[in-house]
Amino acid sequence: MSGNHEVVVIGAGISGIAAAIKLREAGVEDVVILEKADTYGGTWRANTYPGCACDVPSNLYSFSFAPNSDWSRVYGNQPEILDYIDGVARDRGLEDITRFGIEVLGAAWDAETATWLLETSDGEITTRFLVAAAGPWNEPKIPDVPGLADFPGEVWHSARWNHDVDLDGKRVAVIGTGASAVQFVPQIQQQVDALHLFQRTAHWVLPKVDHPVPDAEKWVKRNVPFFEKALGAVEYAAMETVGLAFHRPKPLMHGLQKVAQAYLRAAVRDQELRAKLTPDYLLGCKRILFSNNYLQSLTKPNVEVHATGVERVEGASVVGSDGSTAEVDAIILGTGFHILDMPVADLIRGADGRTLAEHWAGSPEAYQGTSVAGFPNAFVVLGPSLGTGHGSAFAVAESQVAMITEAVTTARSQGWTQLDVSPQAQAAYVEEVQAALAGTAYSGASCHSYFIDANGRNSFSWPWSTGELVRRISRFDPADFEITMDETVEVSA
Repeated sequence: MSGNHEVVVIGAGISGIAAAIKLREAGVEDVVILEKADTYGGTWRANTYPGCACDVPSNLYSFSFAPNSDWSRVYGNQPEILDYIDGVARDRGLEDITRFGIEVLGAAWDAETATWLLETSDGEITTRFLVAAAGPWNEPKIPDVPGLADFPGEVWHSARWNHDVDLDGKRVAVIGTGASAVQFVPQIQQQVDALHLFQRTAHWVLPKVDHPVPDAEKWVKRNVPFFEKALGAVEYAAMETVGLAFHRPKPLMHGLQKVAQAYLRAAVRDQELRAKLTPDYLLGCKRILFSNNYLQSLTKPNVEVHATGVERVEGASVVGSDGSTAEVDAIILGTGFHILDMPVADLIRGADGRTLAEHWAGSPEAYQGTSVAGFPNAFVVLGPSLGTGHGSAFAVAESQVAMITEAVTTARSQGWTQLDVSPQAQAAYVEEVQAALAGTAYSGASCHSYFIDANGRNSFSWPWSTGELVRRISRFDPADFEITMDETVEVSA
């Protein structure tokens, strides 16, 4: 593959799909999506583990421009969400501009031609604008456990589920107790002979108000004007109430924690087990988990909770940091993703030849979570400091895409060849975000989560409401950018 394009989008998940659709709607026809996999969906394509589902209501976890009245449950499951994402992409004609099976190996800015040169698994390609939409839930994080590589049985990460292994009657160790484990543990607990759960840190769990959507409600959604919007508004208000608790821990988050404590007491009657499952930090420090069967599954006789990290693997035995051991046939890693050290940052080189990762030096930052100084005509979707503990990634992605679309179309109409956010604008934005994070639940005492980067800074979380995110992030302000116009470079009208 070779050629020159106006916009190249890396990734065909929800953010890449949104970017391609909105750019084309705005009149930018020469858009190409590069996707290393063989279909759409991003993280919803990759994660096929048992019980995989969303923890944001389906009415909110969807494109605003493509509502779906046929969700089977309040919270959609993985196959249904994947079908929805894939359907939207194909309905909007993205098949014609998507190149599947092509991996981006590197991208470098060429100042002379004001273009990005991409090295891919199928040759070189150049583009005027680059949209990195690979997302933070892309590359699984594999723990560096001594002896893990020599384990004689099967080992896999939850995001690369091995469906060829029959777990019936097996002894299984699960390492990690985050959002994925909370969903797959209750499923496999019913199959396995013994389940050893290695829990380095306990998590707060709240009940999930989930149920099948009745056919009558689906009919009303399709046929009664504004009903679906009204329902979405109610669900949005409920989620934003949770969001308000993150930002005002006293008394809101403390009150919500009492609900989690009561739920834990009701689900786990054994005091010793309940003590293992009780976190020592304020609810909201880590991602809040929702489940109606996770805690309950841990009380079953074939489950042992090891309230410890894993020190090493010796032969077929998993050895905890507290000395406890478990001899198992398979190990499943529920250890999350490279969220703040996303691999795409190692691939993109800016105007000074350094990679995005080298610029960040362990603390990712971007103006409006989207533009990075020194990386002209490039944008990151679902970038730093845009993570919410309660909202929808669709809302974040669409807000960023609105800003990107305005930036690209303005550059085309004004004859700008280069847009580079000013270091001053970026620094001011980052400083404002970091100041606002102080005093939130994300920054509480004893709070150690994937929100915190290698330098001890929260580079993940958004400190304000979803409404504020949409308002601020959607806006393109040319005054915050260093703009270059070169009459010798041909500019699209």
